[in-house]
Amino acid sequence: MQTLYDVPAPAKLNLFLHVTGRRPDGYHLLQSVFMLIDWSDTLHFELRADGAITREDLTQPLPANDLVLRAARALQAATGCRLGAHIGVHKRVPAQAGLGGGSSDAASTLLALNRLWGLRLPRTRLQAIGLTLGADVPFFLCGRNAWVEGIGDIIRPLELEQRLPSASFAVVKPEAGLDTKAIFSHPLLKRDSGNATIQGFAAAPYQFGGNDLQPIAQTLCPEIDQAITWLASKGLQGRMTGSGSAVFAQAMHAVDLHDAPATWQVKMCDNLKLHPLLDWASDGEIKG
Repeated sequence: MQTLYDVPAPAKLNLFLHVTGRRPDGYHLLQSVFMLIDWSDTLHFELRADGAITREDLTQPLPANDLVLRAARALQAATGCRLGAHIGVHKRVPAQAGLGGGSSDAASTLLALNRLWGLRLPRTRLQAIGLTLGADVPFFLCGRNAWVEGIGDIIRPLELEQRLPSASFAVVKPEAGLDTKAIFSHPLLKRDSGNATIQGFAAAPYQFGGNDLQPIAQTLCPEIDQAITWLASKGLQGRMTGSGSAVFAQAMHAVDLHDAPATWQVKMCDNLKLHPLLDWASDGEIKG
């Protein structure tokens, strides 16, 4: 049995995000396309035989009970596994950005420990565990860019003619972050977008729709406006990803991003066709 792994945890962009309604329990119903990009954290896993779960922050301090630890403990609880792990987290993807960094870390943790502990759980079981951790986690376990609906639990991989063309994106994370709950609880949030179709999206995937959370986010975080204006000065049309505060724009040509404010995180990213850990779980058993 292999006793250690180093695995990536890629970020995502929401190419559009529409709020189509709200359930009686308060959860919002969404439509979106989630696209993987090559801005990634790296997680290091070492097997522990004593059942303990420990974490080492390799770049920056993380919350005491972050999604990495919660994912590991949830997998232990769901399976009764008596093995443990020491997990090193090399954070690169910024938090409070709408890039899904924490959810991606949780998904990669479930995939890595599923293999490290020899559990051989199918992808669908891992997704069920992931959904208890956060609405975005099942997407990162899906392994492909996807059309996402419901509360994040309805995931349809984009395949064949619906696959996203290769593209590059300028991604900007202003210094300020945003609390997702503050946006979704705002009384002026638009909650009645009409239902879109995959076919309509596929006709112009990088120009389709908008982000219904963006107007509220811009009132709460003026730096979002500043980032969009800065992208516009480069000839790029920016929009917010997820609940922000990161914004992005497709870059059809080389762009000089070196004059961004020093407090912003700016990165040119390419989209990914597949999650790097796609083959680590399936609807059957782990491969390889």
